[in-house]
Amino acid sequence: MTAFVRALIDEVDHQARERGDRRTAAVAEDALAQLPDEDGEDDQEQGVGEPFRVLGRVLTTLLQAPGLRGGAQWASGLPLLSHLSQVGRYLRRREADGDKRTLDARIRDRVLSGTDPDRPLIVVSHSLGTVVAFEALRSYGGRVPLLVTLGSPLATGAAVLQRLEPQPPRTPARVERWLNFWDRDDIVVGRPRLERWMRPNASGVVPVTARVDSDGLWVHTATKYLRQAAVAGPLVEALKTGPLVEAFEK
Repeated sequence: MTAFVRALIDEVDHQARERGDRRTAAVAEDALAQLPDEDGEDDQEQGVGEPFRVLGRVLTTLLQAPGLRGGAQWASGLPLLSHLSQVGRYLRRREADGDKRTLDARIRDRVLSGTDPDRPLIVVSHSLGTVVAFEALRSYGGRVPLLVTLGSPLATGAAVLQRLEPQPPRTPARVERWLNFWDRDDIVVGRPRLERWMRPNASGVVPVTARVDSDGLWVHTATKYLRQAAVAGPLVEALKTGPLVEAFEK
């Protein structure tokens, strides 16, 4: 968990320096100082609650950044703790429960088990589900007329982007269209425009990103994204062709 928190801080620092925001960069440096000195420590040796306490201290420090402090999305850090811990656990690539397969492989096998490569597949994914969908589709042999990603952390620097498989990241081979949506108040989305970081597949397909604006203190939920006409409209059009729809949730 510490390595993932460190990557989160690096991402905030990276974005601050790109904007020339020295105050936020200084806050990120202070947050980094809150982490333990030891690198690569095992979560199990910390105790059950320690990873969340570490991340809580970091988030409290990051809230001092002017660009983050005023945002409604920071009203509660608890949902963010949950989402980031889920992404971090998936990307650890470790075996679990005595199964020789890693946890991430087991998750991908589970979500693909109900699909039929002989039928067109529309994929709607959200949050961590966008990471699972991206990696699962790299080995999918059927047609994917539409991939929709909502609130995706896929392009989040060292925390996610650089840990994806395969590298360098590219649009899955069978995806024919990729629509990516983000909300301006969704802090899980570190870098929203996936097309800047994703290489095209052999058909030249890259993500097309659009922003939506929702109301409320926590805008990351899939339901808030799906209520947007910009999101629902393309899905309705795609469904007129009658393909299977698979939802990859966090």
